[in-house]
Amino acid sequence: MTSTPSLAEALAAGTVVLDGGMSNQLESAGHDLSDELWSARLLAEQPEAVTEAHLAYFRAGADVAITASYQATFEGFAKRGIGHDRAAELMTLSVESAREAARRARVSRPLWVAASAGPYGAMLADGSEYRGRYGLSVDELERFHRPRLEVLAAARPDVLALETVPDADEATALLRAVRGLGVPAWLTYSVAGDRTRAGQPLEEAFAPAAEADEVIAVGVNCCAPQDVEAAVATAARVTGKPVVVYPNSGETWDAGVRAWTGRSSFTAGQVKGWQQAGARMIGGCCRVGPDAIAGIAETLRTA
Repeated sequence: MTSTPSLAEALAAGTVVLDGGMSNQLESAGHDLSDELWSARLLAEQPEAVTEAHLAYFRAGADVAITASYQATFEGFAKRGIGHDRAAELMTLSVESAREAARRARVSRPLWVAASAGPYGAMLADGSEYRGRYGLSVDELERFHRPRLEVLAAARPDVLALETVPDADEATALLRAVRGLGVPAWLTYSVAGDRTRAGQPLEEAFAPAAEADEVIAVGVNCCAPQDVEAAVATAARVTGKPVVVYPNSGETWDAGVRAWTGRSSFTAGQVKGWQQAGARMIGGCCRVGPDAIAGIAETLRTA
């Protein structure tokens, strides 16, 4: 029996398709995500809905599912009266739900699970993950991230997705926090043009990942599609690692009303340029659904 290749091996061999936005898929199924826990709330209340959302993306052609743990933190759950042990169970469930969807998908290609760890600002639920600069030190951010990363790693995902990182200082904290966990990771920044959301040049921001043995891919996510191609080239040049990209639809998040505004500028046809620039793992983030992922899969597999 042939064993499933690791995600790192798959990236060395070709291009892998990521899933799309968890929140928009859940909302399209009729679930209310206006709560501060966002999609993580459904891990406690309707976990089957999370599994079904993952399944929709696997059936659309995604090879990798990103778990519903982006906003799952001990602090965030505590605000809702959920204790430490139950919070850890829900984080573990996020990985198990994606694994269950992979089993139900019944496809012949390999499927992988990425355990999402969002930035500190996601826990605040005030849009600060699009700004960074929380007033915390690197040591304080490491202490925030390490406990939940330990729980997620113990659930044995294929990779940890350190995602939507707005600030190079927080990236440094995350890179410290994943050391010794025994699970590889990818690191993706949310960017504006050629800088992090906190304003650091991407060339400087990507540099620490080059020396991190745990990191198997670097890139950008939850940014405008037009910011992707240049970021891919910078990430590849600075780190020498495979590049992962999953932008949002091009719409803008309004934290005040907790809604997306503007028009979509995401098209599956853009992925050829990203692939040519060096991207090896390609998908979508907020407002990018199964139809778009199916288009990406078709584009990449017929290229």
